[in-house]
Amino acid sequence: MSVVSRLEQPPSPEALYASRIRVYPKDVRGLVRRVKWAILAVCLLIYYALPWLRWNRGPGVPDQALLIDMWNERFYVFNLVLWPQDFYLLTGLLITAAVSLFLVTSLFGRVWCGYACPQTVWTDLFMAVERWLQGDRNARMRRDAGAMSLDKAWRKTATHAIWLGIAFWTGGAWTMYFVDAPLAVSEFWHGTASPELYAATGILTCTTYLLAGWAREQVCTYMCPWPRFQSAMLDEQSIIVTYQGWRGEPRGHGRRAQAAAVTAAAAPALGDCIDCAACVHVCPTGIDIRDGIQLECINCGLCIDACNSVMKKSGGKPWLVTWDTLAGQAARSQGKPHHLRLLRPRTLIYTIALSLVLIGLVLGLIFRSQMTLSLIHDRAPLFVRLKDGGLRNGFTLKLANKTMQPGEYTLSLSGLPGATLLLSETAPGAGETLHLSVPRSEVAAFRLLVQGQPAALPNGSMPIFFKVRNDTTGDTLSYESLFMGPATSGSGASQ
Repeated sequence: MSVVSRLEQPPSPEALYASRIRVYPKDVRGLVRRVKWAILAVCLLIYYALPWLRWNRGPGVPDQALLIDMWNERFYVFNLVLWPQDFYLLTGLLITAAVSLFLVTSLFGRVWCGYACPQTVWTDLFMAVERWLQGDRNARMRRDAGAMSLDKAWRKTATHAIWLGIAFWTGGAWTMYFVDAPLAVSEFWHGTASPELYAATGILTCTTYLLAGWAREQVCTYMCPWPRFQSAMLDEQSIIVTYQGWRGEPRGHGRRAQAAAVTAAAAPALGDCIDCAACVHVCPTGIDIRDGIQLECINCGLCIDACNSVMKKSGGKPWLVTWDTLAGQAARSQGKPHHLRLLRPRTLIYTIALSLVLIGLVLGLIFRSQMTLSLIHDRAPLFVRLKDGGLRNGFTLKLANKTMQPGEYTLSLSGLPGATLLLSETAPGAGETLHLSVPRSEVAAFRLLVQGQPAALPNGSMPIFFKVRNDTTGDTLSYESLFMGPATSGSGASQ
């Protein structure tokens, strides 16, 4: 091929996809690691045990402390029972969680990501199993790089088997929040559970296994949106995991007493960092904290334990990697004192917003109605002419008793003088009020008839107002509807 023809060829396109560089986190011991294990244990205990906690609400009502009963449209939280009409409370709870996360992140960085995020918790658990069966970082790297052997095969197989077991129990535990846990487990293993339960457990098992066992740091880096948002929450006063470059640079190997003697005649003197990369080897996302704040950093602080351990061995001062603010590091690098500022404009705004949402949520819980009333007017016929010249309208009345005690209610009507109420065509004793009984935590439907002789119906209808009163508590609820009839003019009955 000639030189000219080679020059005329278009350049090869750059690769748009980079293969994953697998991260092999090294085991580490220290204060941070102990705190992470403690939080992991508490989170897993709450998650796995909560569906099995019983709460006596009386006969005929689920006794599971926390139950999202989708089929009966109830959400049981200990003594609190939420209905679909209380959906605004769930909205308030989600807003509370979001603003709380904003506030915590602005104060302490991504501590949620590093300690309590489900992805972090289960990834930590999966990595502990991996280290137990396959060894620490170097052993795992050698085994993965080597040829397949019996030792490698059984260790890999056992690792993935345990991962699948944890993932299965994790997925099954999540479904327990939506069904009665003991009954569902019994039906599951006897093969009599619903197809939805088997499908949900299978899907959740697969996702847990893939995300915690295979994807790991890729979830935090590429799938989770929070790293993209965190930059808007952080500022120079946020407490984050940071490398004290003013202490550590320039880097150099060896114990600091020996290094100082070697470099006594040379300049500059070495810093505290011995460039061992221990902080990189323990990082679950594989970053170098010495490069500064990064999108992948989940603020777990394991690099602190790793660096402190090395500092102890090398004779350097601990906490070369520490929790601090960027403003604090800038001040210390110049030998100036620094005072932590927790109260600043953004944290003040988040605190006020969180307080307002919490106040609204509490007031919503306190003043939420313990009953709901709805009426649907009959469409055909809209009205019936009675023998005495009066009119009758039919309604479907639904009354919800949201308390845990049977409810006795009195229904009355205003807006139509002389009107009488009746529960059905065959029911005796039409009157100005009706007595209604509704079982606890139930919705009762009634066939309601309203009879009256309106003075005039200029537009073929007139507004009427239903009022229901709880005979026990005295609470009342009103509902506006329409009484239908032929359009009339003047006074008297309709023409």
